Amino acid sequence: MLSRVANSIFWMNRYIERAENVARFIEVNLHLTLGLDNGFANQWEPLVITTGDHASFVERYGAATQKNVIDFLTFDKENPNSILSCLNAARENARSVREIISSAMWLELNKFYLTVRGASHGGWSVSRAHDFFDQIIVSSHLLSGISDATMSHGEAWHFARMGQLLERADKTSRILDVKYFILLPRPQDVGTPLDTIQWAALLKSASALEMYRKSRGRISPAAVADFLILDRHFPRSIRFCLLGAEDSLHRITGSDPGTFCNKAEQRLGRLRAEFDYTQVSDIIDQGLHEYLDHFQTKLNQVGDAISETFFAPRPVGAPVLVQEQYQ
Repeated sequence: MLSRVANSIFWMNRYIERAENVARFIEVNLHLTLGLDNGFANQWEPLVITTGDHASFVERYGAATQKNVIDFLTFDKENPNSILSCLNAARENARSVREIISSAMWLELNKFYLTVRGASHGGWSVSRAHDFFDQIIVSSHLLSGISDATMSHGEAWHFARMGQLLERADKTSRILDVKYFILLPRPQDVGTPLDTIQWAALLKSASALEMYRKSRGRISPAAVADFLILDRHFPRSIRFCLLGAEDSLHRITGSDPGTFCNKAEQRLGRLRAEFDYTQVSDIIDQGLHEYLDHFQTKLNQVGDAISETFFAPRPVGAPVLVQEQYQ
């Protein structure tokens, strides 16, 4: 497969997954600001801090009001991580590989993009924000299902799957970081009913509440962290995503599991192996934020290695120039 084609398919799925997860970021904040007292009134600025876009936001918008933050993260064409920008980038990548993806995928992605673009021209309101962001999440799920059902599960599909799962792992870690930065500004709230409500809303934002209840029962911070980080079976847990991404990487290269033949396999295998020998108590002792920050750095290094290995052919001896994936 041409490196250009692999790159477009990989990033098409990363951008679609990123758009869905930005919608999840906003959704969790909308849920968690309902009915809160004035001490919790300003919950929107930490959201752009957590997503890594704070400097750009302050320069262009100033005050972090609900409307400003939602506009910036959803419709701002100058913000490369906004939902509209991500879907536009996904659509352009899909356009360049029309001969590889199915017609059903192309049509559904177009519909998805046009829906969000139409809303940016006044087709939505804050009062209907929950419905709008739910629609974005459902549209992403529909597109993923169409891809799995209509695209041959060969090399191209594995690049798409790998992009989707690496993006999902990163964003699950950032959703947990939203909890760390935003949801408990007052230490005395730890262990209170409010704390439990917030963890439940966090699980709901990751479509994880029902499966968590079935497997873990009562909500506790350590159990939620264990479920979203270390669970082997839940499809939005970080460990599940790394296992799937590593499987696709080995199917692309043809190397045996547990071995590596390039830097991408080495870095991803090493990162995945850390999760095999980690317990949630280790994470809590280290500090949830510190652990997640360390993980995000290593995941970015995996992304750089994949780009260097598959997408950036160069003359022997030439320096490696890898485009930054995150702000």
